[in-house]
Amino acid sequence: MPGFELFGEQEKKQVQDVLDSGVLMRYGFDGMRNGHWKAKELEAALERRMKTEYVHLVSSGTAALTVALASAGVGAGDEVIMPTFTFVASFESILALGAIPILVDVDDTLTLDPKAVATAITKRTKVVMPVHMCGSMADLTALQSICKEHGLLLLEDACQAIGGSYNGKPLGSIGDLGCFSFDYVKTITCGEGGALITNTKSFYENAHKYSDHGHDHIGNDRGAEAHPFLGYNFRISELNAAVGLAQIDRLDDFLEIQKRNYTILREALSEIPGIVFRRVPEGGEENYSFLNFFLPSEEVARKTHAALGQNGVDGCFYWFDNNWHYYRRWEHLTQKKSLGKLPEDVLESLPDDSKSDFSASDRWVGRNISCLIKLSWTIEEVQQRAQRMAATIQSQL
Repeated sequence: MPGFELFGEQEKKQVQDVLDSGVLMRYGFDGMRNGHWKAKELEAALERRMKTEYVHLVSSGTAALTVALASAGVGAGDEVIMPTFTFVASFESILALGAIPILVDVDDTLTLDPKAVATAITKRTKVVMPVHMCGSMADLTALQSICKEHGLLLLEDACQAIGGSYNGKPLGSIGDLGCFSFDYVKTITCGEGGALITNTKSFYENAHKYSDHGHDHIGNDRGAEAHPFLGYNFRISELNAAVGLAQIDRLDDFLEIQKRNYTILREALSEIPGIVFRRVPEGGEENYSFLNFFLPSEEVARKTHAALGQNGVDGCFYWFDNNWHYYRRWEHLTQKKSLGKLPEDVLESLPDDSKSDFSASDRWVGRNISCLIKLSWTIEEVQQRAQRMAATIQSQL
């Protein structure tokens, strides 16, 4: 991770096809395209790879979440359960629809704790949204059971976990809806882009219309298309889709490299007493984009993270203090900061998470160090890194 580390001739050819045609928009201009429909081709490739009936590409992972929620009818006042450890896009997509993000604790998977989910459900809950952070998944069997019991939708945010699997199924394909991000630092990239996947035709039909101003996409005259409902613009461009089309063909190669590098690092650290690795639910396989481990205490984790940086081990993250990925630094959410006035019902319904008790999450995230796995490392570089990491960590324990 990420795919941009290995850009090559495949990406150049796909982009050149678009430039040669002169058509950068995914819809219309049929006669000018010379048969090139990069977004459609990438959607078909993702359908095959993700073993799903329907795929719709959009402009970002955030857009994918927003469109997925909207396609399922989520709107004003509906509650969406999400984890305390994720990217800010999770609650941004919910609030964009006038819905209410309900933060709940994570467990040793670093994803949604099913027990915390069960206690957070109210009569307004409509969706449970696990976020497969850093390449690994939530306890999806438990979450599916909860959703079935309460008649809720399961939306997998797999933006950081493409290529991972659970009980033999690709992550993202297990819930009612799944979302991916193809931004510049994801395992495969479009530069900017995202996708939602589903096996429910009505969700797909809503999604492709909603993300293109409500166009119904019936017929060959774009100007004559009807608008069955309000929509917005979350379209991907042909240029972005072209890059992704080359990258999806390389996904398995990327995953193989990530697994190799991950395994070398993990084997070196597994010899160190005091290190506990993140739990991967039974039946799950990570996409190996991050190596996550817990240290005995928050104090030791802070010291170790600092020491890794000082010893030249870059790409290790201490999410507990991160501005973007952990609830403790989401002041703009907890203080309800917005350029314009938020709707009154949103203001009244948002929990005061500045006073919420997420100490269960703190116990896990506060002890966690997360190390990015790069595609560009040689085996020798990974081995040297493993030795340096092991020595640094041992010096702090």
